[in-house]
Amino acid sequence: MVDTTKCSPTANWSDKDWDNFKTWISGVLKETIVTVTFMKKDGTERVMKCTLDPSMLPVTESKESTKKIPENSLSVFDTELKEWRSFIIKSVKHIQFTIE
Repeated sequence: MVDTTKCSPTANWSDKDWDNFKTWISGVLKETIVTVTFMKKDGTERVMKCTLDPSMLPVTESKESTKKIPENSLSVFDTELKEWRSFIIKSVKHIQFTIE
């Protein structure tokens, strides 16, 4: 069975709702590719296919990252650019993913 799921967060969400969303989407990202639509800091909309699925992540040397990701952001692997990117959780407008 294939299930395509869509979710559109709302501006009415409380901080707790956003925290729960971040935890939930992090779990989904560890299982599959998610298409995330969000607003960039410059006000433009960005659509990114991304994942945190260990089988899809690049093999890298273990070293401390010097780049700090803010607590309100999520660091993900962009499957099209093949690079790490991040987005602010509260900037998410829409997500979509398929579970097989």
